[in-house]
Amino acid sequence: MNDNISEGSVAITAEAMQAHLQEQLAPTFLEVLDESWQHEGHAGANGTGFGTHFRVRVASPQFAGQRRVAQHRLVYDALRIFIAHGAHAIAIETFETAPAS
Repeated sequence: MNDNISEGSVAITAEAMQAHLQEQLAPTFLEVLDESWQHEGHAGANGTGFGTHFRVRVASPQFAGQRRVAQHRLVYDALRIFIAHGAHAIAIETFETAPAS
């Protein structure tokens, strides 16, 4: 597990999520965006300085042959610790191969 995650605390940042997803999914493409600023004042916004709303775009060999719901489940399972510590919403877009730019 990476340095941003320990039993007692979790830094809920795009960088921490990206590092964790790199370890868990070995992606060929990964983009994690913190969109929390778009949700200030909404339910789930925590005002702590840590993110609450994220967008994840990821391609991984682990997705090959999997239905989209199974691909999303792999991402959610990898991010479970962030969700448990306050990430309120995660929009996920998965690909079997890296998307065209």
